[in-house]
Amino acid sequence: MTTDSAPTANSTAPSEPIHIESQAALDDAVADHDVVLTDFYADWCGPCKMLEPVVETLAAETDAAVAKVDVDANQQLAAAYGVRGVPTLVLFAGGEQVEEIVGVQSEDQLRSLIERYTE
Repeated sequence: MTTDSAPTANSTAPSEPIHIESQAALDDAVADHDVVLTDFYADWCGPCKMLEPVVETLAAETDAAVAKVDVDANQQLAAAYGVRGVPTLVLFAGGEQVEEIVGVQSEDQLRSLIERYTE
């Protein structure tokens, strides 16, 4: 007998970031997981590299799925979300975009943000 009362979305988030290559892949991730933290980044971006271990830790330790979108390889997807600078973090909860943060954030700040939507 299970007492899990989660909605139809998968409540088990992957422990590693999901690399997103298209709008459809991002839509699937948002549909499949209750909370998705999406990291729009670029390989050449120093602050993005500083943020990378933080998002990997959040993927491993929180109930949120973490998606990573390379803005150079996915320019249309980045434009669709109004990404003008990297890193940009977009948080989805319940299938809707609920937060957007530009720039490097501390692990504690991001963990607190995620917990607002996962608890």
